[in-house]
Amino acid sequence: MERITELFVVLENKPSTLGDLCSHLAENGINIDAIGVFQDTAKFLVSNVNKAMKVLSKLDYTTEFRDVLLVQLENRPGALSEMATKLGNKGINIEYCYGTLSKKKNSTAVVIDVSDIDKAIKILSA
Repeated sequence: MERITELFVVLENKPSTLGDLCSHLAENGINIDAIGVFQDTAKFLVSNVNKAMKVLSKLDYTTEFRDVLLVQLENRPGALSEMATKLGNKGINIEYCYGTLSKKKNSTAVVIDVSDIDKAIKILSA
C-alpha cells in the first residue's frame, strides 16, 4: 500500500470529451496508469502528474491533485471485501474506489479515496 497523488479532472458530460483529454495527455508523452470516470469527473494515475497538471491547466481544464491510497490486493474472491470491511469497522469511509491492472498476475490494485488517509494507512498496515 502506498500514498500516491491522483489527478482529478472536471469533464463536460458529452461525447468525445474523454477522448480529447486522453489525446492531450498522449500527445505530451503522459501515460495513464489507471483511470476512473464518474459522469463529470475523471481520476487519473499518470506517469508524470506535475506535467499532466501543467498541460491540462493550459487547456483550461479544472484540475486538482488528491492524495489517495493505492492498495495491492490478492487477486481472489473476498479480498476487496476484507479491506473495505477492515476500514469500515474502524470508522473510515471509502469516498470512491476504482481498480487498476497489476503487473503481478496474482494480485490486483485498487485506488481508494478515504475520509482519513493517515488512519487508513495505520489500519491497513497493521
